[in-house]
Amino acid sequence: MTITITAFEQSPDRGQGLARDMPVRWALEEAGLPYAVRLLSFDALKQPAHLAHNPFGQIPAYEEGDLILFESGAIVLHIAQSRPGLLPRDANARARAIMWMFAALNTVEPPIVEHSMAMLLESGKSWSAERQPMLEQRIRTRLEQLSRRMGQADWLDGAFSAGDLMMVAVLRRLHGSGILKDYPALSAYVARGEARPAFQRAFDAQRAVFLVSAGSD
Repeated sequence: MTITITAFEQSPDRGQGLARDMPVRWALEEAGLPYAVRLLSFDALKQPAHLAHNPFGQIPAYEEGDLILFESGAIVLHIAQSRPGLLPRDANARARAIMWMFAALNTVEPPIVEHSMAMLLESGKSWSAERQPMLEQRIRTRLEQLSRRMGQADWLDGAFSAGDLMMVAVLRRLHGSGILKDYPALSAYVARGEARPAFQRAFDAQRAVFLVSAGSD
């Protein structure tokens, strides 16, 4: 059965590998699974055909035979559970890897997204200058906690897993902020993730979409 995922026709991340289809592409590449991509315009995201696959009008959606999924974390977990390579065989280690997937999305990512959205949407507000340091400190608190837990380990819990894939994908959102450079162990951790051949293939595939759309503007 052919796997098809949806992605932005013109990604707002400008080819930086930050759109939500990126971790799904990366997981598919790690698992060695071929896949097709259905590119959607912003208008198409709100149309009934796509809403039947993702009721929130977002990307990505995942189609494999009769199975349709949305939410990047759920899709990555499905890929990791159904194919070898992204989750350990040991039951306890497997549970911990899944735990780290949830930690990435539920604990580490929210303050990062809140900070970036505030920068994008609230910078002209009178109270923005007072709010920004608070938002940045929430990020730094999480990074300090994560950095202490990792120490000098290469990955979160033994070998690379889906937990690392999601955590690296989340931390990459800090590249433009300059915050991550203050945490050398985490910067090196992200760099290791980005150096993986599967990541590079996924990144190049997503960036190619932006380059094509930019060339047609």
